[in-house]
Amino acid sequence: MPKITYIEHNGKEHAVEVPAGWTVMEGAVKNRVPGIDADCGGACACATCHVYVDPAWKEKIPARTEMEESMLDFALDVKPESRLSCQIKVKPELNGLIVRTPKSQH
Repeated sequence: MPKITYIEHNGKEHAVEVPAGWTVMEGAVKNRVPGIDADCGGACACATCHVYVDPAWKEKIPARTEMEESMLDFALDVKPESRLSCQIKVKPELNGLIVRTPKSQH
């Protein structure tokens, strides 16, 4: 099972095994990782699952969709590495993925 590391804005790490087929957001919510609220339940309609993908992983995940780009307009502190974690499907190749939560979501 792929392991995803979620890092809070204060540096606290949560290394979690997430089943392939789930999203990065589902892995966070089901393991009570702080900073990822997912108010819309993963429908790409709220931006409360905003994360920063570690730059080493940027090329290993699919590019943002137009819908995701639109939703990120509602997030605070958007950076080039910003993603909505509900839009990143976990697959075996993402074992070791590192994402950080923005300070604005804590």
